[in-house]
Amino acid sequence: MKLLLDENFNNNIMRALLQRRSDLEVLRVQDKPEIAGTDDPTLLAWAAEHEYILLTHDVRTITKYAYERVKAGLRMPGVVEVKRIAPIPKIVDELLLLIDATNPNELEGVVTYIPM
Repeated sequence: MKLLLDENFNNNIMRALLQRRSDLEVLRVQDKPEIAGTDDPTLLAWAAEHEYILLTHDVRTITKYAYERVKAGLRMPGVVEVKRIAPIPKIVDELLLLIDATNPNELEGVVTYIPM
């Protein structure tokens, strides 16, 4: 499963996740010049084109645009909305559970919330 971390995503969560599973393919938006600073629809289109699941804290707008893509019949490989206020170990445990128990295709067109 390929994970794309939104620009506002907590880097402490990323580090804790990679500490537990160094084999994960994780990309931060800010490390990719062609998508750094882009709007949400462009980011979701790039994620779909490159088959990345998007991890974000941006509940207000990403969800809206993700469902607009689905409604328009466009690919949306999945969005995981992560609450900022949850403890990092709980977030990492639930992310790893999702990663280990889910085929990436099962997240197609789905917005998931962590913690559950």
